[in-house]
Amino acid sequence: MAITSPEIDTLLSKTEQNPFLLCSIASKRACDINNMLRGQHLRVTAIQDFDDITTMVSGEDSISTAMQEINDGVLGFVQEEFDEAIRGSNIRVQQNS
Repeated sequence: MAITSPEIDTLLSKTEQNPFLLCSIASKRACDINNMLRGQHLRVTAIQDFDDITTMVSGEDSISTAMQEINDGVLGFVQEEFDEAIRGSNIRVQQNS
């Protein structure tokens, strides 16, 4: 699967050109979507059996939905919290060296 729409450069511009941040935000949102759909799936299976409820409900996979939300500005991050998390990670790495 390749990301062609939205373009990767557009997505990176929304996450400070940080591919790690882009992947982190998108994967966390995709997990949330999957968990939500899994709950719906449990209710639906009593009526009808679907192999992939995510695709059946939205027409696309959860990571594509997350990337589109980032592109639309619906999904983002709090700069200060991200910076603090990175600082904390760097301190732990330095202490272990």
